[in-house]
Amino acid sequence: MTDIKSMTQQELARFLKELGEPAFRAKQVFTWLHRGVTSFEDMTNLSKPLREKLAERCFITAPTVARKQESRLDGTIKYLWELSDGNCIETVLMQYHHGNTVCISSQVGCRMGCAFCASTIAGKVRDLRPSEMLDQVLFTQLDSGREVSNIVLMGIGEPLDNMENVLRFLELVNHPDGMSIGMRHISLSTCGVVPGIDALAEKELQLTLSVSLHAPDSETRSRIMPVNRAYDVELLFDACHRYFQRTGRRISFEYAMIDGVNDNDWQADLIAKKLRGMPGHVNLIPLNDVVESPYKPSRRIAAFQKRLESHGVTATVRRSLGGDIDASCGQLRRKAMEEQGVRPDETAIVGDQIFTDVLGGNRAGVTTILVRPIRLAGNPGRYLRYAAEAPFRLLSHGRGGL
Repeated sequence: MTDIKSMTQQELARFLKELGEPAFRAKQVFTWLHRGVTSFEDMTNLSKPLREKLAERCFITAPTVARKQESRLDGTIKYLWELSDGNCIETVLMQYHHGNTVCISSQVGCRMGCAFCASTIAGKVRDLRPSEMLDQVLFTQLDSGREVSNIVLMGIGEPLDNMENVLRFLELVNHPDGMSIGMRHISLSTCGVVPGIDALAEKELQLTLSVSLHAPDSETRSRIMPVNRAYDVELLFDACHRYFQRTGRRISFEYAMIDGVNDNDWQADLIAKKLRGMPGHVNLIPLNDVVESPYKPSRRIAAFQKRLESHGVTATVRRSLGGDIDASCGQLRRKAMEEQGVRPDETAIVGDQIFTDVLGGNRAGVTTILVRPIRLAGNPGRYLRYAAEAPFRLLSHGRGGL
């Protein structure tokens, strides 16, 4: 069965041509899919024989609302969507003066292992298909009754770890016969996958790249972001400069303020030094207090902001939305699992990466089982991570974890 909603309009035209249909049918089907129909029978301007042929060969993705929370403070809505395979993902709809912004997930879980993030606690399960990313925007709009004007890929998952599907999603959601959301209204966040940043620069898209920096020095960043062991922060800054030179687009640097870890004046000075020659915006984020994490919110946000501004760096403090609900990445999914009565001692994580799968499982208090990667060829990022983990694999051999 074919995931028809993940097809571009050009692919639909070729697919329908093979079924003996004229080219104009592609636009009709594409438009129906991007209106949110869940059955081919709802495509009333198609002939019945064509609807039957499509139903025999294709399926239409449509998530169901597993849980929904709406803030009484600011109207923020947090969705927990259940997918067709039973996995759950999170989406947040936020209201701003410039319109409604939806924050979507790009993966079920996350392998990146950032120490302060709830999304990575149980590791990555799988990548989301383009249709499943599109559905988050589409069905959030339909369910809430609020028109979505902006998209941020800052939910669960690392977008550049699912780059092919993310690029296709961007093409779909930007299409004039679909939701037609302009690239300048889309932000993509990465924890610093350097090859992905370079590949994205080659596309010269007019979206906003947001880099989850969180520390400007290698020692601190490696401690809280395992990805830094594969792509050191110095390589990351170099990639950001290349991105700006290629696209001319200003980069936003996300910086979660952690008490006593990354909120020192010398770190603000280092950020300013690394951003010279490149217009950048530093977005200071009050840390969410995750129960499983030893890291706590900083008490020096205002002082850190002032220090950055003294160097001429534009720095703002992110407005906190959904404070009375579980609006941060991974929190609602984790809470739902807890309420289903699944205890840590009843759960096991099987993974092929020490610093994400096993470390995340250990932090969550579940059993971890380390296995060899199925495939390394053709993925330099995974190969580098595997090489970096080699000494630890020798130490953990036969233990089932760290």
